[in-house]
Amino acid sequence: MSKRQDAMIRNIISMAVFGTIGVFVRSIPLSSSAVALCRALIAAVLIGGYLAVSGKGIRFGGPARELVLLLVSGAAMGFNWILLFEAYKYTTISIATLSYYFAPVIVTVLCPVLFHEKMTWKKWLCFIMSTLGIVLITGIGDVSAQSSSFKGILFGLGAACLYAAVILLNKFIRGGDGIHRTFWQFVSAAAVLIPYVAWSGGMQPGDMDAKGWICLLVVGVVHTGITYCLYFSSLKELPGQEAAILSYIDPLVAVFISVAVLGEKMTLMQAAGGILILGFTLYNELSQTGENSV
Repeated sequence: MSKRQDAMIRNIISMAVFGTIGVFVRSIPLSSSAVALCRALIAAVLIGGYLAVSGKGIRFGGPARELVLLLVSGAAMGFNWILLFEAYKYTTISIATLSYYFAPVIVTVLCPVLFHEKMTWKKWLCFIMSTLGIVLITGIGDVSAQSSSFKGILFGLGAACLYAAVILLNKFIRGGDGIHRTFWQFVSAAAVLIPYVAWSGGMQPGDMDAKGWICLLVVGVVHTGITYCLYFSSLKELPGQEAAILSYIDPLVAVFISVAVLGEKMTLMQAAGGILILGFTLYNELSQTGENSV
């Protein structure tokens, strides 16, 4: 097996695992902030141990200014998890995930402002069509739309905004590789979430049963620690276009589990909205990759 094939398998596995996180989060009887804190702590310990054992060390390797930006992005990532986990509580996993995948569209619109990138007609097309997708998913104008589901969509969009902030902040960071950056982001997320969780009610582990503990460990160890290592190690061997295509395994798996396995409902209009979001964000990423390779 070639290095590229091995990297592709690792990437596919990581994306598929990411797509199942909603099912496990729903089975953890803790607040979203407590789950996010546990995820950050477990993952930071695991990845820190991996870096130490592999001899890579846990130094950032970049200037102090960039480390500050990295820590800020880690804090944003922690609260991004909280909003995403809240979205799972109020709406279906598929709708929460599709709302969350509006993040690349937000990045596309803000990049011309922050980095003076050209807003091409392709980018405008992707922005307009993806926004239409969100409108279809939210059911704006549909008086029968449930308020709780709409609240979940808003949480998903809030998570998308924070994830877009993480992506944009990372564009200013040149030092360190992917796995080192992620380690420091997890450390920062944990550092910010500890006082937040303490202020908002604490962990309350007494509510946890065996199933909850198992799901919490799976989210921290598998979905975060192990899977992030698989994901970042695969990126070194994969072309950008290929990695962009494979990244859409995550939402597709989430939608499949939500609709086919859990039996959660999705209207034809919401399905059309999801297709618009995923289709045009993928088109935008592939067109940018093609432009960059010229």
